[in-house]
Amino acid sequence: MHLHFVLSGLLVGTLVGLTGVGGGSLMTPLLTLLFGVSPSVAVGTDLAFASITKGAGTWVHRLRGTVNHRIVYLLCAGSLPTAGLTILALHYHGAVDGGLVRLIKYSIAASVLLTVLFLLLKSRILHWLSLHPERHLHGRTLDLATVCAGAVIGCLVTLSSIGAGVIGATLLSILYPRMRTAEIAGTDIAYAVPLTAVAALGHWWLGTIDFALLLSLLMGSVPGITVGSYLSRSVPEHWLRGTLATVLTLVAAKMIFS
Repeated sequence: MHLHFVLSGLLVGTLVGLTGVGGGSLMTPLLTLLFGVSPSVAVGTDLAFASITKGAGTWVHRLRGTVNHRIVYLLCAGSLPTAGLTILALHYHGAVDGGLVRLIKYSIAASVLLTVLFLLLKSRILHWLSLHPERHLHGRTLDLATVCAGAVIGCLVTLSSIGAGVIGATLLSILYPRMRTAEIAGTDIAYAVPLTAVAALGHWWLGTIDFALLLSLLMGSVPGITVGSYLSRSVPEHWLRGTLATVLTLVAAKMIFS
């Protein structure tokens, strides 16, 4: 156990509790930039970390009845196959090969920037949709769009460990604008569990999970999420999201140019 990794888990857990932003967009860049962890190992370990922490969250949401199982199945129909295919592609090309490590690093940066974009534009997109109900999708078109969204997220998450949080929740809000916020959160967490579990198993097969690091992160994150959730009521959300968007943009730039 390393204290600096425990403290990192505590910091990221607190920020997740405060903002609702997925841990991947915070944890993976932190591991690679601050501690010099290989991008492929950072991604694999964070996926295992996410599958465990999100599993606990899913249990709570199921007890509260805030999981839409049909949407979970549609998202998994798209995300699980692409996660498997991405793992096979990583295996074929060599997950720890220098060129592929650079690809993973750039994928992390791109996913972080997408997270920033969704953080900043989510409210505007939802406001526009509320003014144009004729643009809402229905029936088979909506089902197909949900499967496609899952497929894109499956690839992003497996490559970078980022995407099942802010990006996934925002896409659900766009596709299902009438869903309650609690149901969006519960559904987003519920489908992320099998996705991150499959991706983590794939990275375990590739040998890109550090289990000692994983244990240290878990020891810090569990109390951190609890503390952050309590503090979230007293900190202005717009201030938090603006600050987080700025920090994540700087992180992405650092990853691209380092």
